[in-house]
Amino acid sequence: MSSASLPPGFVSDALKRIQPSPTIAVTQRAGDLKAAGRDIISLGAGEPDFDTPENVKEAAIAAIRRGETKYTAVEGIPELRQAVAAKFKRENDLSYTPAQCFVAPGGKAIIYNALMASLNPGDEVIVPAPYWVSYPDIALLAGAKPVIIETRLEDGFRLRAEDLARAITPRTKWLILNAPSNPTGACYSHAQMRAITDVLVVHPHVWLLSDDMYEHLIYDGLSFVTPAQVEPRLYERTLTMNGVSKAYAMTGWRIGYCGGPEALIKQMAKLQSQSASNAASISQWAAVEALNGPQDFIATRQAAFQKRRDLVVSMLNQASGISCPRPEGAFYVYPSIKGLIGKKTAKGEVIRTDEDFAGLLLEGEGVAVVHGAAFGLSPYFRISYATADRLLEDACARIQRFCASLKN
Repeated sequence: MSSASLPPGFVSDALKRIQPSPTIAVTQRAGDLKAAGRDIISLGAGEPDFDTPENVKEAAIAAIRRGETKYTAVEGIPELRQAVAAKFKRENDLSYTPAQCFVAPGGKAIIYNALMASLNPGDEVIVPAPYWVSYPDIALLAGAKPVIIETRLEDGFRLRAEDLARAITPRTKWLILNAPSNPTGACYSHAQMRAITDVLVVHPHVWLLSDDMYEHLIYDGLSFVTPAQVEPRLYERTLTMNGVSKAYAMTGWRIGYCGGPEALIKQMAKLQSQSASNAASISQWAAVEALNGPQDFIATRQAAFQKRRDLVVSMLNQASGISCPRPEGAFYVYPSIKGLIGKKTAKGEVIRTDEDFAGLLLEGEGVAVVHGAAFGLSPYFRISYATADRLLEDACARIQRFCASLKN
């Protein structure tokens, strides 16, 4: 039954405040076209094409054979919470006890639990744009107000301290900071992060959710920093989240984790106890091996992603009307199509928005990308280069051909 046929007033007001995930919608549309026989290259999903490491798979199989197939503690199995605490200490110099660590079925569930456990109507959540599509909608679902700060291409899409300071009000409860960023790949040096944390230090009512999901995908010799590491005075009001989906190619295993104040962790567990209960037991044991096992493959895959980044940036900058900055991390590019706005296809269709561009590109050349408006900043589009080199070359060649075909 579609929502259109439900009785009047049946759908909750909270649900009416949000939209379906645009990135999932693009991937679904590409899949439907491919199933119908179209030659489609889908660059919409943020999903590594690498396989889950063999030792992680074997750990999951071993867990099944041991009978680790029952419900677990809501917060996660003790072994995984200990592994999470050890990871934060080893890689980020953050000291969390297992009781301060929490496991959820995916990184999105960490964000959902944290915001739903803490937000009330009228609260404000600062979200720099471009943003990952779910941040504002989860805040809206909780009845809060997303306060969007547009970042600038000339600043590398990084949040400026002065813009953050200007956006904070007495109602601000959270700042969500994602670096390396989805969708821009923007990263922060220690000094750049210090400028942000300096603002937060003087506003003790503002909490910080640091989304570090792309921590291990950072290029050009840059070093990763996370806010509570840069400014220990923020430790008691920072939730540092991560997961195994990107670095370990475990998107389908659905494991996100975080470290933060124990009082907040308990509230997140309370919420999860009445929703998802626990993350899948088998996936948790696989994540223990991912975090505790060999890490050498990460650098190899990082190098492969950097090579793909360079390929995509080079080819897109050869496309008429497109300007593609070189991201410092993650596996996305966020090119500007300012030079294409107002142009027409051979059929006379006008590109008025980045959504028009994405739709016409999919129809004309079979390349699926996500339009910039989905991430809160136009006129841009996002490409995920977490796919095979040959597909990226083909896709970029098609984009070049599409742009060359446009007329004034």
